[in-house]
Amino acid sequence: MRLSPASLSQRLAAPLAPLYVLFGDEPLTLMESADAIRAAARAQGFEARSLLVVTPTFRWSELFLASESLSLFGGKTFVDLRIPSGKPGREGAEALQRYAQALPAQTTTLISLPEIDWRTQKSAWFSALEKAGVVIECKQPAPAELPAWIRKRLAQQGQSAPPAALEFIAARVEGNLLAAHQEIQKLGLLYPARMLTLAEVEAAVLDVARFDIDDLKAAVADRQPARAARVLAGLRAVEAPPPLILWVLAQEARLRKDRAALLQAAKIDRIVKGVGEGDLWDEFLQLCLHLTRA
Repeated sequence: MRLSPASLSQRLAAPLAPLYVLFGDEPLTLMESADAIRAAARAQGFEARSLLVVTPTFRWSELFLASESLSLFGGKTFVDLRIPSGKPGREGAEALQRYAQALPAQTTTLISLPEIDWRTQKSAWFSALEKAGVVIECKQPAPAELPAWIRKRLAQQGQSAPPAALEFIAARVEGNLLAAHQEIQKLGLLYPARMLTLAEVEAAVLDVARFDIDDLKAAVADRQPARAARVLAGLRAVEAPPPLILWVLAQEARLRKDRAALLQAAKIDRIVKGVGEGDLWDEFLQLCLHLTRA
């Protein structure tokens, strides 16, 4: 069975299927669909979980061992199998066919793949997976569909925008949903929940300062403390919006799963909102230095 990503959330309200297969070229939709399946599994009592990532040295016997060993403890189990290359190889293809033909009881398995061509979709192993479970293809929307997608995302954070603003964002991100998602999050940080104007959207989406915010992101990602400090000073000089700076630094902290940096970002968030004490720009500097030296 095949489902669209849009219809997945409604189906997840029912008991989970024994097998889900995600594939496609759209990272954001892949990530959100996988997260939705995992969240549904937790909500439905799948307490035991096994994460398997297929690498060149991966042994396919681990897939069967994972479901069997977890089932020994009783209850529902969740197997999260990721195949980054999209190519299981001959041994993997045979193992996936056997697995699909005898799915373990009380177990839901999620298999994540990148974009695969039509020949692979017609292969015996993929056909076996599709016959046994639910397949969701996560692909980029057509250009004409992107403004409507952006409108729905804005509505989720209580905002709306005129058609011209939606078209502006769509043209800026060029079909990249992850980039569109980031721009929408930025709008949520900069403006309250209301109808946005075209001018506000243009000001937020375009470069906000002489020192581009991406320069700060790059300096932190490349672990260059001196450069990060210079860019931060430049952003302060031109009165760049603090919520936007915090958004960039918090994204890097979340990407690294740096608990100390996340706590620092939370402190800055309270200062920005006027409910915390401290020197805002000094706290920004400390966070930048932590991230560049971590």
